[in-house]
Amino acid sequence: MFDTLLIANRGEIACRVAATARRMGLRTVAVYSDADAHARHVAACDVAVHIGGPEPASSYLRADAILEAARRTGAQAIHPGYGFLSENAAFARACAEAGIVFVGPPADAIAAMGSKSAAKTLMESAGVPLVPGYHGQEQDPEFLRRQADAIGYPVLIKASAGGGGKGMRIVESDEAFAEALASCRREAASSFGSDQVLIERYLQRPRHIEIQVFADGLGNCIHLFERDCSVQRRHQKVIEEAPAPGMTPERRQAMGEAAVAAARAVGYVGAGTVEFIAEPGGRFYFMEMNTRLQVEHPVTEAITGHDLVEWQLRVAAGQALPVSQAQLSIHGHAIEARIYAENPDKGFLPSIGRLDALEFPPHVVFQRGPVRVDGGVQAGDTITPYYDPMIAKLIVHGQDREQARQRMLRALAAIRGTGVQTNIAFLGRLMDDPAFAAADLDTGLIEREHDRLFPPAEALPDTVPALAAAAVLHAGGLAAPEARRLTGDPWADADGWRVGGVYTRELPFSDGTRDYRAGLRREDGQWRLTVDDGPSQALSWSARGTHPAHVRARLADLDVQGAVFIQGRRLDLFVDGRRHTLEWRDPIALATGESDEGPGGLSAPMPGKILAVAVAAGAIVARGDPLIVMEAMKMEHTIHAPHDGKVLEVYFAPGDQVRDGDALLALGPVGDE
Repeated sequence: MFDTLLIANRGEIACRVAATARRMGLRTVAVYSDADAHARHVAACDVAVHIGGPEPASSYLRADAILEAARRTGAQAIHPGYGFLSENAAFARACAEAGIVFVGPPADAIAAMGSKSAAKTLMESAGVPLVPGYHGQEQDPEFLRRQADAIGYPVLIKASAGGGGKGMRIVESDEAFAEALASCRREAASSFGSDQVLIERYLQRPRHIEIQVFADGLGNCIHLFERDCSVQRRHQKVIEEAPAPGMTPERRQAMGEAAVAAARAVGYVGAGTVEFIAEPGGRFYFMEMNTRLQVEHPVTEAITGHDLVEWQLRVAAGQALPVSQAQLSIHGHAIEARIYAENPDKGFLPSIGRLDALEFPPHVVFQRGPVRVDGGVQAGDTITPYYDPMIAKLIVHGQDREQARQRMLRALAAIRGTGVQTNIAFLGRLMDDPAFAAADLDTGLIEREHDRLFPPAEALPDTVPALAAAAVLHAGGLAAPEARRLTGDPWADADGWRVGGVYTRELPFSDGTRDYRAGLRREDGQWRLTVDDGPSQALSWSARGTHPAHVRARLADLDVQGAVFIQGRRLDLFVDGRRHTLEWRDPIALATGESDEGPGGLSAPMPGKILAVAVAAGAIVARGDPLIVMEAMKMEHTIHAPHDGKVLEVYFAPGDQVRDGDALLALGPVGDE
């Protein structure tokens, strides 16, 4: 066994690998970019080496810098994590040439599976079933369109070198093919350095089921059962669970044997995942093989009781797999939810900014337990545009699926994160969705259940503005009347006492869709609250702490309690497992009509690069027309016209970098000159 391990990655996987390596008595080395100087994974390792700028291309994708860091620190092995260089055959080969152990499969196995087209050809020869489609080298757009016509719509265009849902487009008709192909190629070239694609029949209501395989260098190869990863958005996994609901022993055996056959066909060593698409009737087809550890590996660890990272390190050191296929069994059910800094209500757009607060329910870290959190960021960290916006993975384990689902619901409700938008509330709705609860799963579940998962905004109950008002008063040093100190000196009692006997105050709040006016009045030692034009109601409260403030309020005969974080004029209230974000509106700014945005402007939702501009000054556009295509966080985002109008000016050209909030173009009424 080697004694020093360099971890060529960041975030939660780097923290996970560091924790396992430390438990095994290994010395660990972190690498970091300018953006990660104070990151959690840096503190988790014994030594840290700076390798470049914040962009992955100038740091985590620099094989030369990582190998130099290994040489300088005496690392005998490199764990690539997932993403970045984890499936880079040239990097694995360079490690071998430098005499450094690459904790992963041989370079030839990575190369064989690195191209989806080549992998499918190889799998076909190995007898692994494939989805009907075109996987060849010819890439002429007209030729590809004819292939799609022959396959029959809908079809799926996929980046041949891709993964993680990037470089994928569903095409419903011949007319939409050219635009989808161009967009897919742009995203593929940006993310993977190759714009080659393949075309496949798009299966209706399929499930995404993958098999965890593991092989050692002594000829042993096994599978550790399956994971269901069907619940996806934008072709990226949201929820993973193991075992797959409804899986029969016969189907599990058939899929496991196919996965092992795929691994043996390329001389695989280490942890890998063979991904299948499965039709409702039970037929399954090979999609791809990920030649690395997967983000969702904790659910497999939970149901088998084995540490897959430890297995990786032992196999990389030349040791045999610790168990045989016959010694493996499934215990209970596990579910993983990916917690992202993103806004589900805006197409899951990533949310960039400082993570002001982050609190999880009681849990274990990187271990097996009823509730587990694998995280790579902490309160005070910044979610940047350079890397995947994942905050953490929440994993729960139960005796059966329903117990695991209920545990996930409770754990999600107990998370408190502020400063950026998150998908936590969405995940809670997803866990509670009748289709998910009944295990009626397929890759289109989120779209199919859209109305349930994205309900229209509802007016807040009066108790929420009441709690917000109490928190503001508490933060301002005002005590509740029942908490007054009764010093005998009214000037010393900070409870809103006034010589005239009456203290009034108005607190305007907004939740982004509706304004709320909380009118406060203190008279005769009693606070009263009026929300908008509603009745005046008695208000009493108690509070402790500051960040968060734990506030309990009673409005008339209704009780409410929650944790309130106040950051500037933003209030994040966590009440009954839900997060409510209110802006404490500045009355002066409202009175003068000041606004953060100029009229008619369209702003960049995050930092990124302009890929295409579909309009020019003077163009007449209709609501919903595509205006600008920008790339952010390796994904394309199309800016559409919010209403009919005339383009007055375009401020950027393809190739330009834009900052969060930059005005992209000016859109005025059709009659503007």
